[in-house]
Amino acid sequence: MRRYRNVKIVATLGPASETYETIRALHEAGADVFRLNMSHGTQEDIRAKHEIIRRVEEEMDSPIAILADLQGPKLRVGPFENGSEELEEGASFRLDLDEAKGTIDRVNLPHPEIFQALKPGARLLVNDGKIRLKVTKCGTDFAETEVITGGTISDRKGVNVPDVVLPLAALTEKDRADLEFACELGVDWLALSFVQRARDVIEASALVRGRAAIMVKVEKPSAVTDFDAILNEVDGIMVARGDLGVELPVQNVPPLQKRMVRKCRAAAKPVIIATQMLESMITSPMPTRAEVSDVATAIYEGADAIMLSAESAAGEYPIEAVQTMDNVAKEVEDDPTYTEIIEASRKADRTTVADGIVAAAREIAETTEVAAICCYTQSGTTALLTARERPRVPIIAMTNVRETARRLTLNWGTDCVMTPELTRFKMAVQNATRAALKQGYATEEDLVIVTAGVPFNVPGTTNILRVAPCNQKELSSTEQD
Repeated sequence: MRRYRNVKIVATLGPASETYETIRALHEAGADVFRLNMSHGTQEDIRAKHEIIRRVEEEMDSPIAILADLQGPKLRVGPFENGSEELEEGASFRLDLDEAKGTIDRVNLPHPEIFQALKPGARLLVNDGKIRLKVTKCGTDFAETEVITGGTISDRKGVNVPDVVLPLAALTEKDRADLEFACELGVDWLALSFVQRARDVIEASALVRGRAAIMVKVEKPSAVTDFDAILNEVDGIMVARGDLGVELPVQNVPPLQKRMVRKCRAAAKPVIIATQMLESMITSPMPTRAEVSDVATAIYEGADAIMLSAESAAGEYPIEAVQTMDNVAKEVEDDPTYTEIIEASRKADRTTVADGIVAAAREIAETTEVAAICCYTQSGTTALLTARERPRVPIIAMTNVRETARRLTLNWGTDCVMTPELTRFKMAVQNATRAALKQGYATEEDLVIVTAGVPFNVPGTTNILRVAPCNQKELSSTEQD
């Protein structure tokens, strides 16, 4: 299904969007990738949604990526005798391993790892940062704190610990079981939560064994600190602004978002901007002007994808939310300023033959009347490098590997087309021009750029570029093996 925009849309599925009719309508409205949140529902619920997505994919002959989002460790306080208590600024409050129900003075925090890492002066944030505590004294089984920002604390509210690297694995036992289940199911992307350092990614990669592309959700200050090393180990990044905005001052998040997007672009790795993009559309058919500006900003930055969470999973207007994102994307990308910003922010270290080929393809497309860039790819690397250049014309990724086509649907400006396994460049050119015609990217009067690697079907061998006419008679008269 052709999209008349470059940025991709990720829609989270949930109670509001779990039927065949709604999932198909979401795809038709503009959703390119579906996110399955492993924090909610059973594995059988996930399996049912996966089957529906694959059914829609087959019926519409349109590759769809499925992103399984692992829950990660959840740090929560225990229950209270009265269900909740009101903490006042300046009061003392203790967290400990005592399993007795909480009072106005203390509560259980059943995570000894936190106490092992805490130091006086460290902050503890409860209930998405609404309550802020500062550690005054701590030991291996307790932490005495001062209430910096008071409020209502209640049963099992989440706890964030932004100032220390916790001795916790990014994968819990539940995550390990969900990881294996998702890989066996055949998801395309696997998102890791609570990543603190590159080592967390390496451990997960050993379990995934190449069965899915790995995406890291950047939501911890320690992940920001170790971002370059993490980026080197992953296939993609999600800027998870929700938890990141809790653990860091909110004013820090926008510049961090911009820097991470640019680093991902330079590394030719997809980046998703996520959390609260159209939050008001959970209950309203119209977004706020500020939300529209937020979505537009991510697009102007050159992000590969923008994501809906509760808006499509549990909101009252999931399809309208996708349509809104689609409309905003088209409007932004039609703005001449968009092209100026994207091209001014282009940055890449080109060190290989493939780098030179894709850069040449982009430059030719900018100086001649070329309708599209058709790139043959086995692993997806050539398409990722082509998208890194952010060309002004569409990218058609030609591949005979279904898994590659699905993963690339997350990639900026890329339309994925399945092709038979090829052995000659002549066949590649013919297939590429036919695909450009069939997908509506070109007419018989147009030219397209074709890039490929010879010998064929060997990843990482992109070494040839051809500008070819889409007119099949003209092509036949000029094409040579």
